[in-house]
Order: sequence, then C-alpha cells, then structure tokens
Amino acid sequence: MFGSHLSIAGGMEKAVAEAKRLGLSTVQVFTKNQQQWKAPPLDPKAVDTWKSACDQAGFDQTVSHDSYLINLASPDEMLRAKSIGLCDDEISRCELLAIPYLVMHPGAHMGKRDDASDEAAGLERIADALSGLLKRHAKGRTVICLESTAGQGTSLGHRLEHLGTIIELCGNSERLGICLDTAHLFAAGYDFRGRKFSGLMRDVDQTVGVDRVKVWHLNDSKKPLGSRVDRHEHIGLGTIGLEGFAPIIKDKRFKNVPKILETPKEKHPDGCDWDVVNVEALKNARLLR
Repeated sequence: MFGSHLSIAGGMEKAVAEAKRLGLSTVQVFTKNQQQWKAPPLDPKAVDTWKSACDQAGFDQTVSHDSYLINLASPDEMLRAKSIGLCDDEISRCELLAIPYLVMHPGAHMGKRDDASDEAAGLERIADALSGLLKRHAKGRTVICLESTAGQGTSLGHRLEHLGTIIELCGNSERLGICLDTAHLFAAGYDFRGRKFSGLMRDVDQTVGVDRVKVWHLNDSKKPLGSRVDRHEHIGLGTIGLEGFAPIIKDKRFKNVPKILETPKEKHPDGCDWDVVNVEALKNARLLR
C-alpha cells in the first residue's frame, strides 16, 4: 500500500484526487496549515467532501501528520501548553475526518544533548501529555503514531527505546502506534539494509512490538548512517539504496500498512512525477535478493 504526502491546497479532497492520478492507494496530509498554531474549524461540507473522495477512491487507511510546531517534551510550560492544545485539535480534526492514523514527532527535551536525565524528563513530559489527550479522546478511534526521528539536536525518538518508554508510561494504550521513517532510522544509526533488516525487526519487537507499526515513511537519505541529520532523498539515490527498501516491501506483515513517500515533489528529468518514479523503484526492489 503506497502513498505520498500531498498538498491540500484548494481543498483536502484535491490530495485524494492527486493520489489517484499518481496511481497511489493511500495519502498523507496536513489537516491545516502546519506552520500556524491556530486554524479555523473544519467546515462540515469540507469534511463530507473529504470522506466522499476517500470512499470513492477506496482509501480507508489515510494518514495525517501533525504540526511541526508541537513539542510535548518542552520544559517551557507555555510552549508545552500550546503544544498540547494544538495536538488536541489535530486529534479532533482526524476524528472528524475519519483519518485512522495521526503521525507525530515525539518532541525535543531542550536540555543537554544525549543527557540521560534530560531525555528521561522529556519522555515523561510527552507521556503525561499524551495520557491526558488519550483520556480526552477516549471514545475516538484515531491511532497516534509516534515517529522515529533522526535525532537532530535534542529530539527524542531516535532510539526505539524512547518510543517504547512513552508507550509504557501511557499504560500500553492500544491508541498508540509507531511510524518508522527509513531516512530517520538510518540517520539515527539503524542499518537495516539487506540481511540486517531482521536485526531491526528484533529491536522493534523488543521495544514496542512489531504489531504497533501502523505507518512507514519510505525515504532514502542524503546523509550517511548515524549522521543524526534528517535529509530525504529519492528512492535508490541516497545512502540507503534499493537494498534497504527490498526487505520492507517483501515483508508480508506490512503488506496492508500505509507506506508513505515524503520525497521532494518535483518532476523527474524525463517529465514524470517523482512520486511515480519512486513507487516504481520500490516495486522493483521486490526483485532484489
């Protein structure tokens, strides 16, 4: 199940139409301007139009990505309160739109980089915020997917243990899943190319459980293994290479899990859309041994 993060300019249904034009089977969107703290409420007609477009396209596993402004790990009480409020709104919007998965970056603790006590405090702040949000949306169905990160600055989530700790502190809620981003994993130091993929899956199973993987972000990386720098590249053209994607595509456990491209939206030199080229590259990765 391949999809891409697409623009909602002109109406959210436009992203669905574009995904169908590109031959995709799902889509990831922002449900609002991700660079703004506040957004007008969703218009009921816009909600109905989105749902109708998804039904007609057969998209039942759509994905939303929340605002990059949100930082549930912040020690700044005012910023954290604003982040909780915005995250609350993001969840509500997904519930209204019947979007089953909301991907979010865990947050940055803003202390000393890689300091164990600062990391622990940040993880506790995230879990405390999420626990409150889950209680507030106890009757909801949207699964919040904690995304693995590259580990730039003081960002949490570059170790799978971080994600596992948050989930455990939230009482192992079924409303929490994870999103594995290939570029982020690689930059964080996880080498999953070829036969090393089984090692990554062992780590995933021991820390969060493979069944919690609800979304993949499939991006190659401009930066090398362990660089802790987040820079996406087109599939097969970065430091991961096709061999890094082959085992993911072949793994039957993820056949019906949304696999979202977040690669640059450009035209390939031959005039094709890069999303089409990237999906073709992923399909060809199945042929690799």
